[in-house]
Amino acid sequence: MSTRYEKENLETQVENERRSIYESLRNLDRRSFLRVTSAASIAAAGAGMLGMTHTFQPIHIALGQDAAGRSQGFHIAYISDSHLYVKEKNDRFANALMRAVQDVNAMPEPPDFVFYGGDLAQLGQPEELQLGCDILKELKYPLKIMVGEHDWYYDMGEKWRSLFGEPTWSFDHQGVHFICLMSVNEEDFWTPRGLTPMERMQTVAGLDNQNQRSFFVGEAQRAWLQKDLENYGNDHPVVVFSHSPLYKLYKNWNFWTDDAEDVQAILKRFERVTVIHGHTHQLLTNRIGNIHFHGLLSTAWPWPYAPQGTPELTVQMNRSDPFNSLDGCGNGRINVSADGLVDKIYGLWNRKPILVSAAYLNSDGKEDRPPSPNLPAY
Repeated sequence: MSTRYEKENLETQVENERRSIYESLRNLDRRSFLRVTSAASIAAAGAGMLGMTHTFQPIHIALGQDAAGRSQGFHIAYISDSHLYVKEKNDRFANALMRAVQDVNAMPEPPDFVFYGGDLAQLGQPEELQLGCDILKELKYPLKIMVGEHDWYYDMGEKWRSLFGEPTWSFDHQGVHFICLMSVNEEDFWTPRGLTPMERMQTVAGLDNQNQRSFFVGEAQRAWLQKDLENYGNDHPVVVFSHSPLYKLYKNWNFWTDDAEDVQAILKRFERVTVIHGHTHQLLTNRIGNIHFHGLLSTAWPWPYAPQGTPELTVQMNRSDPFNSLDGCGNGRINVSADGLVDKIYGLWNRKPILVSAAYLNSDGKEDRPPSPNLPAY
């Protein structure tokens, strides 16, 4: 057991390291990144010794075969929803994103690529997006990135495109067709009101203010999706990335995509489809016909579960500890089988990781059920 002197000395060391992180963030560049993340590791380790956090405990599933015995093709890592502010305003979220980058770089089995699920920035400021880009450049593996509403509505995607290209894309990898949709389009509510770019951004960022419009994919993008898929047979595995969920969850928080059913109709002919979405900051699981849906964790904060609309297959994670800023946050891994279905691993930083398997969704929740929470949502 640590003596009082040892504990106070450790607390001083952790505080000094945190201050070092902050000072480094004020002048962050590529060369300083490794020094900053090293300091973050020391601070995190010290915090763990003080009982404030725990190290990430990965679930290992061999790539040759998954938990259900299916042929396992490959795996990808994911990070999402970091909501970065400019360095001078808030460094906590930047520290969390750097921790996620460290997690991915330390994976014992290298992922084929890393997927970022949107909302890299908080207010869409060019400096916020640039900071996120600089941090993500330190990933050891190829990056595929999706846009979120917080990244877009300050300058309508101008800075995003300069850093990451177009928000809609597709590619093939090991027999699986991957698609990314820009699902956070909104009807113009800002011009009639004469809103400034920042007022528009702040309105969109306030998801529960009901002063904005619902998200949608849009007719042009749906036509693009139809064209993109026309040369693939019904048995071809398809994985779709979408920031907002491609189903209607809870409209008051804009956990909602207005034309979700139209997108689902395009995907309906395929035997197996997986949709991976960000935005909701929580363990979230759904199945509609042939489509499996999985949410992503945030590195910034966890959302509470909506008061209605939560899918029946969702096994809610424990409610977060309000005294621990990282509780309920994390990143993780997605094991993609040869048939395109996935075993989704939620790498919660301060808890045991949770596996939501394809077998659980295929059986409509009868098999391989994730552990139930002992502190359910209110």
